[in-house]
Amino acid sequence: MSDYETLIVEKERGRARITLNRPEKLNALSRRLQSELREALWDADRDDRVHSVILRGAGRSFCAGYDLTPDRVQPGETIDEADKYSSIYRSSQSFDDDAWRMEEAQRDRMAIFDMHKPVIGQVHGYCVAGGTDLVLLCDMVIAAEDSQIGFPPVRAMGGPPAHMWSYLVGPQWAKYMLLTGEFISGSQAASLGLVLKAVPTAELEETVEEIADRLAMIDPDFLAGNKRSVNLALELQGARTMQRIAAEMDARMHTSPGMNDWRTRNSEQGLKEALAWRDGRFSDHNQRRSWQEENWPEGPRNQN
Repeated sequence: MSDYETLIVEKERGRARITLNRPEKLNALSRRLQSELREALWDADRDDRVHSVILRGAGRSFCAGYDLTPDRVQPGETIDEADKYSSIYRSSQSFDDDAWRMEEAQRDRMAIFDMHKPVIGQVHGYCVAGGTDLVLLCDMVIAAEDSQIGFPPVRAMGGPPAHMWSYLVGPQWAKYMLLTGEFISGSQAASLGLVLKAVPTAELEETVEEIADRLAMIDPDFLAGNKRSVNLALELQGARTMQRIAAEMDARMHTSPGMNDWRTRNSEQGLKEALAWRDGRFSDHNQRRSWQEENWPEGPRNQN
């Protein structure tokens, strides 16, 4: 595939720059974008001129997560083609159908992990939910110091269908991020090891390009051998199996009463209001206190 609707692909000086290109939606991940990304990654891996890939986002943010807006018929797409995801294939809410869909998307993004050539993630603005599913599979990640990284859907919608968190930051910080849905800055992410380095936004592109310059001077066979050695070590620690488990855990959580509450709010009030309900009470102390007083009116229990 050479023409992409949702990506910009450039190749020069031993690197392929793959830019997520839905800036009007903060590069939210549609099924088309995920499929095109897989094709672009494997194309770069096949190209003898490419030593590394830079994965980045156009506009104000790297990626705002998965596209939660309803499926619509795309230009040039027939109704039958558009209906493939809405009424024909694996459209029920059964656990198995849900897990199947999670694993289908997983096969797309695992190209980052499986391809032989290294991938550098370049994060600016927001890197949310599905954005972390992508970027945490990269071999190195450079983030702007003021970027915001997190997975807020854990508050009401399930869990990440990809899981590299424990391997990058250890169990306690992985639990904090995935039990609270809080954001951390690029600077905090670097201090934890979630990303390799954080730099001022003005220096982000230059820093990433400098790493690509270094990789361009190394034979791709050496790059592939050393990337795969590290990744095989991760696999021996269960990293690949963990991806399947994460997809199934997400599908499991989708069957919970909490998820039904989310679906009802999203259906009746719309996505914007549902997101405000999901995240609003986490935004400041007064809102958290108000929510607790409303939902736990008996107050703190006496401890004897």
